[in-house]
Amino acid sequence: MAREGRDFFEVLKEIVSLVDGPISAEVVSTEALAMVAEAEKLAAIHPNVVIKIPMLPEGIKAVKTLETRGIKTNVTLVFSANQALLAALAGASYVSPFVGRLDDAGHDGIGVVADIVEIFDTYGFDTQVIAASIRHPLHVVAAAQAGAHIATVPYKVLMQMFKHPLTDVGVKRFLDDWAKISR
Repeated sequence: MAREGRDFFEVLKEIVSLVDGPISAEVVSTEALAMVAEAEKLAAIHPNVVIKIPMLPEGIKAVKTLETRGIKTNVTLVFSANQALLAALAGASYVSPFVGRLDDAGHDGIGVVADIVEIFDTYGFDTQVIAASIRHPLHVVAAAQAGAHIATVPYKVLMQMFKHPLTDVGVKRFLDDWAKISR
């Protein structure tokens, strides 16, 4: 939003008018009561707004309050199964483990996703797992294999997922053959 130089609330209203699905809007406070106040204002814009709450003790308090008010939340900046478990127990709609950042720090990001999914499945939590900080196509496949419900895939990675050298060769052969018979 800082790069856009536009009013945050106007842009959010524009996005919800274009996208028929969950739309993330992040709070910027670090105190529970302020987070709740921000969240209520954001959630009032459209029922599809999901409030991103940072993984902090105050954030978990806010999630618990928002869950009782029917406001969907995504606990973000999750780096461990313990953090995800706390978020799910508080009633988070989603948790976002940051796969790429974990890998960058020498941890197994996909392993954390798999641990979270296993715990949620074992205990029947409704909280969905969003594999965030996806860095390459192999992260996408590994997140799916680990059972993540959603992945935040950057456009560059999405375009890389379409590519395969055998596809390129096959298309070229088809087009070359077609050109021979369609003269």
